[in-house]
Amino acid sequence: MSEQGAGQGTKEQSVPATVGSREISLSGQGSKEERLAELEELELQTDHQGVLAILPSYAGKTVLELGAGIGRFTGELAKEAGHVIALDFIDSVIKKNEEINGDIYKNITFMCADVTSPELKIEDNSVDIVFSNWLLMYLNDEEVEKLIGRIVKWLKPGGHIFIRESCFHQSGDSKRKVNPTHYREPRFYTKVFKECHSYDQEGNSFELSLVTSKCIGAYVKSKKNQNQICWLWEKVKCTEDKGFQRFLDNVQYKSTGILRYERVFGEGYVSTGGFETTKEFVDKLDLKAGQKVLDVGCGIGGGDFYMAETYDVHVLGIDLSINMVSFAIERAIGRSCSVEFEVADCTTKEYAENTFDVIYSRDTILHIQDKPALFRNFFKWLKPGGKVLISDYCRSPGTPSEEFAAYIKQRGYDLHDVKTYGKMLEDAGFHDVVAEDRTDQFLRVLERELGETEKNKEAFLADFTQEDYDDVVETGTLK
Repeated sequence: MSEQGAGQGTKEQSVPATVGSREISLSGQGSKEERLAELEELELQTDHQGVLAILPSYAGKTVLELGAGIGRFTGELAKEAGHVIALDFIDSVIKKNEEINGDIYKNITFMCADVTSPELKIEDNSVDIVFSNWLLMYLNDEEVEKLIGRIVKWLKPGGHIFIRESCFHQSGDSKRKVNPTHYREPRFYTKVFKECHSYDQEGNSFELSLVTSKCIGAYVKSKKNQNQICWLWEKVKCTEDKGFQRFLDNVQYKSTGILRYERVFGEGYVSTGGFETTKEFVDKLDLKAGQKVLDVGCGIGGGDFYMAETYDVHVLGIDLSINMVSFAIERAIGRSCSVEFEVADCTTKEYAENTFDVIYSRDTILHIQDKPALFRNFFKWLKPGGKVLISDYCRSPGTPSEEFAAYIKQRGYDLHDVKTYGKMLEDAGFHDVVAEDRTDQFLRVLERELGETEKNKEAFLADFTQEDYDDVVETGTLK
């Protein structure tokens, strides 16, 4: 494997042996019967325990529930929270909530209020968690931006905000005479939250740091519908935000960067080989219908769609890049396949032991500094007899050239030779480890992709800049 080739290796191993409440139409349009029917439909479709499981611990905390509705989440929150403020726009609805939960839980304050009204007074730095389920999609863009700005002030430093919204289109099948809902793209909400800042009296600046963003699994599993999206954000000082995630989204995987990678590697793919190598590697796994696959570093989802559609498996794709997951979710709409996507850090994410049949990762783990710890987690997460398949960038034994060392440093990569990589997997507990040097195959594919890019330069420049083109060619050459 040549140093310039920044070689690729592949490793395949076996391991032995219902619902949330909501703020009904803020416009008040539509009959009461229609709104109640809509609510009942949504109740049947939603696994509210799955939603609550995403929240951080709220034991003894102050929780502000916006759009509390008749209280299907209110009571659950009150079981552990120190204080729940349940707020809804419709007086009869919040009274029903109080009728259901008021006598059981004495730690709930019930409020009838409009979240968009400046008359709504919540003390700054007084709330640990703001919980919102199906609310923002009933507000216009300006109202959303203003509300998020106020929420950041209400939250204590280190506090969290959870939101869940229907995106792209409605989830139910009922026909509605009037539907005031804004079915936005998820990236709208992500952008609003990321750009929100607040200042305290001492001049400290705070922002919202993304903890996770994901599809609601119950909808994917029951309806193969990825349009139910939730976000969990934490209020942090600006200097405390996650630097590597920011690097990915602002430098390496900017939206334009993702699209230009996809232009080179093929629809749904952002790494060398695209569909061709995906099919070859996935076919090695002997996937069976109903199996559960974890894709670490899922990118924009091309491999996940292939696995789910071809083998009828359920795929959970995770990626640290918000931009990648946003594209993946958008590409999932209309495909009707069992694929979930989540913004998550694989080095801190936790899954129960024996959860997955297969763990799959393509050209991602080069970003991970502590690979042995990650591989030990892979071993725990896999069921007995489960498989791992990884392709990743490796390097030759010995000291890299000055040019290649600079490239590694600039990208923040942690590269090892193929033999060392395989040994780390064996040390984690895997056996029958096959660590192959695929540099020659990688170079053939890369040369073909670069050749096609150069051949179609004019078409590329119609959609991207000369700088984009030069970067694609230079990066490919360095590889």
